[in-house]
Amino acid sequence: MATRMPAGAVLPLRIAGIEPESIVDGPGIRYVLFLQGCLHGCPECQNPGTHDPAGGREVSVQELLEGVRARAFMRAVTFSGGEPFLQARALLPLAAALRAEGYHLCAYTGYTWEALQGMPDAAALLPLLDLLVDGPYLKEQRSLELRFRGSANQRILDVQASLRAGRVVLSPLHDG
Repeated sequence: MATRMPAGAVLPLRIAGIEPESIVDGPGIRYVLFLQGCLHGCPECQNPGTHDPAGGREVSVQELLEGVRARAFMRAVTFSGGEPFLQARALLPLAAALRAEGYHLCAYTGYTWEALQGMPDAAALLPLLDLLVDGPYLKEQRSLELRFRGSANQRILDVQASLRAGRVVLSPLHDG
């Protein structure tokens, strides 16, 4: 059953692009939304074209929902970037609608879990997520053997378990 968007002002999202079927941005086949804008400046970033906050294009939450729903066989969405948490407030309605429809949600961030706790919009988005890959990409810790992340400092967190425990809980995917 499709969730209707809440009444009121829903902010558009600025995106760099969409990958409608990915197997490298989290577990399973996922719809990946690359958000535009990043302030981290990680040397040798994989997505440098996503850094300019004024780049990309604006899309409505409704348009993104329709794109996700068009792939009925897929029940997983990843928010990547750029830095998704720069648009956390605008992501809230999309994430809430997807969560209500039973989608598995994952996000990548250059912030750490601990830093996100002090950011009100980010803290509001976290409870809607299942997985979070946190931490900046560090080229000196780069590894091609890590699953779903680029450098050894990055962690794959079980968001729901972390929220219940009040501390970081690594996902089993972190080691596997």
